[in-house]
Amino acid sequence: MTEFLPLLMVAALFLLLFAGYPVAFTLGGVAFVFGWIGLEPGMFGLLPQRIWGVMTNFTLLAVPLFIFMGVALERSGLAEELLDAMSLVFGKLRGGHAYAIVIAGALLAASTGIVGASVVTMGLISLPVMLKNNYPKTFSCGIICASGTLGQIIPPSIVLILLGDIMGVSVGELFLAAVVPGLLLVAGYLIYSVLWCYTSKEGAACAGQESLGAGELAKRLFSALLPPGFLICAVLGSIFFGIASPTEAAAVGAFGALLLTAIHRKLSYSTLRDIMDTTVKLTSMVFMILLGAAAFGLVFRGLYGDDLVTELVLETQVGSTGFLVGSMLLLFVLGCFLDFIEIVFIVVPIMMPIAAEFDFNNLWFAVVIALNLQMSFLTPPLGFALFYLRGVAPPEVSCSDIYRGIVPFVLIQALVLAAVVIFPELVTWLPGQIE
Repeated sequence: MTEFLPLLMVAALFLLLFAGYPVAFTLGGVAFVFGWIGLEPGMFGLLPQRIWGVMTNFTLLAVPLFIFMGVALERSGLAEELLDAMSLVFGKLRGGHAYAIVIAGALLAASTGIVGASVVTMGLISLPVMLKNNYPKTFSCGIICASGTLGQIIPPSIVLILLGDIMGVSVGELFLAAVVPGLLLVAGYLIYSVLWCYTSKEGAACAGQESLGAGELAKRLFSALLPPGFLICAVLGSIFFGIASPTEAAAVGAFGALLLTAIHRKLSYSTLRDIMDTTVKLTSMVFMILLGAAAFGLVFRGLYGDDLVTELVLETQVGSTGFLVGSMLLLFVLGCFLDFIEIVFIVVPIMMPIAAEFDFNNLWFAVVIALNLQMSFLTPPLGFALFYLRGVAPPEVSCSDIYRGIVPFVLIQALVLAAVVIFPELVTWLPGQIE
């Protein structure tokens, strides 16, 4: 019976999570109970060393710094300026609002990386305008939610930092590897938007912005795009070209975001306190889950759970393709009910030994997982992007409108995921060029 304790441990964990218990304490509580049943008490003497290893991990220091950068930029009013600037650029095209949202979403992803801030800002500013210009509610909601989730895959992305640390992959290389898949998603959203806007009978008006001269247009674009562009180049460029580590670049980004907030005259004592308060709350949530996952992983491996899972998969003789398909389906289903942080800390460590048996490229596998987890923000019932938009949407927009609107964009994400699986060079090419 004891050889099946790891499987019972995982089952008990998911049962309690689905029952609504807090993730961090559930991880630690399950670890304590099953460790007490199946292991010697002295096994927990290793836990302080694991916790110390987490707290002194230099790579993970980038998490609070990038969160600080994203929150500061969100408070600076950068998103509003980007949306206005993109609307001016695409204002004369049919469907201009949709294209503006996709491009602005990509730029916000590369500068802030916070899904909630992007979706809420675009929902507040762009959704009423799109509805006023006769865009259907479903398409409007879908394009905003999908564009807001680009921060999950376009660097700097928190999920990529966590995956890099857990899977033993260089975060800098992982950022590089995610660039092409991220651009493919942007291209997919734009192509779908163009096709929809020019073939739909429901109507998609021009953006309808004021007519500006070339000089005034250039001035508006310059003021809106230069600050975030400079910050993106400073942060990602220093990582890509080996000038700074991700943590060092994150520190530069945090300072730069604070500077931009001051330049926009949005920096005050209350704003700074709000930024720091939000950063501490989000960081604490991540690290509490990480500490619970450390305890869970210690007991799970102490019970030889990694060996048991690997043997079970290999005995089924599903092969590498079967394992890959099965793991992607599992991540997709779990993403409908669990937060991506929980999945990264609980499921990915269990998958890693099996992936090693099949000689998967860790860099490629990490990006595949990140793309899959991005879909979790759009899949009901617990897709966070859907909740963010519902909270700021006008009363005439229903949950049904939002849920139906995201379907085409989830399919686009699935197509990009399939392309990355079939053509691994989409992930490995760019890191290979920088070496």
